[in-house]
Amino acid sequence: MRGSGRSAGQRPLVGNVLMATGARTGRSGGVTSVPRAAMSAAEGRPRQGRGPAQAVESMPAMPVSEIQRSRLIAAAVRAVEELGYVDTTVAQITSRARVSRRTFYELFDNREQCLAAVLEDAIGLIEAELIAADLDGLAWRERIRMGLWAILSFLDREPVLARVCIVQVSRGGPAVLERRERLLARLASIVDGARRESERAAGITPLTAEGLVGAAFAIVYARLSKGHDAPLRGLMGELMGMIVLPYQGAAAARREQARPQPDPHSGAPKLVPAPRADGDPLDGVPMRLTYRTARVLEAVAERPRLSNRELARHAGITDQGQVSKLLARLERLGLLANHGDGHLKGEPNAWSLTAKGELVTENIRIRLARRREAA
Repeated sequence: MRGSGRSAGQRPLVGNVLMATGARTGRSGGVTSVPRAAMSAAEGRPRQGRGPAQAVESMPAMPVSEIQRSRLIAAAVRAVEELGYVDTTVAQITSRARVSRRTFYELFDNREQCLAAVLEDAIGLIEAELIAADLDGLAWRERIRMGLWAILSFLDREPVLARVCIVQVSRGGPAVLERRERLLARLASIVDGARRESERAAGITPLTAEGLVGAAFAIVYARLSKGHDAPLRGLMGELMGMIVLPYQGAAAARREQARPQPDPHSGAPKLVPAPRADGDPLDGVPMRLTYRTARVLEAVAERPRLSNRELARHAGITDQGQVSKLLARLERLGLLANHGDGHLKGEPNAWSLTAKGELVTENIRIRLARRREAA
């Protein structure tokens, strides 16, 4: 079938046109930054000048059909953003792409298939983001958290593509809606993996995961359709709390809501790997696991933003100097973050787990649970 999918090894072409050329748009939909050489290539004009254009010319030539397909997909995104899904026609796509109708129908059966290809290629870009985040081997909650962060960050970087693929696609025909439902089902199956993590979660039905994914999708949809300026990444804590609650309880949900967001400029944080059954939960961290270390991490996990004195009491440590040294070391190792003013303003410290600290604490719980099962 023409234009029905990507061949093996073929990169998503909407990314080649929209992302690799830097075609980013603001909430108003106007293009704010497109390198001249790439724009010339997309519009079929000869490139001029030196520098970046020469680098592009030195790359292997892309087959003509792929170039035309990329033009049509990029034009479809622009047309849907400007006119809306319902009012976008083949003629409006081909005129923006500067490609003939005959060429369009050589690549796609109809308008619906072209717009389905937009969604398909956008999904391919998000999948690439998730692969780059290297989520394999993480505990369920951390895998969901970092995957959600990667998706929200992508949508923030590509607002036009986000609005087209989340808001406008809801007005699509059967082919487009089928692709969207398939994506939501895949996300639900990932969330449903929580049922394999504990006895508490095992009794929950798969319908819960479907409902959670649907609710998260509806929240993102509402933000995009109303044109909110706040980054979607700001939803991270609330969405994670909502997802975690039925599987791991209210305390875990509160911890997710209180956790600091990853730094958007540094990419996904480097996390220690999940341990083997007989491994060290602090594998990859230059620190020996002790009873006091485990107690402090567990106390911070259960009650974020405790002060030094409160943590010492919850961890059963009577020496304040000893707990201060331990907390400072855990902070240097990237396991804890201090959100209080501390000595700067004479206020108490307020400690919470970092992403790495959350994973280490989860690994400690897993190790203790395995020991209890083996006993």
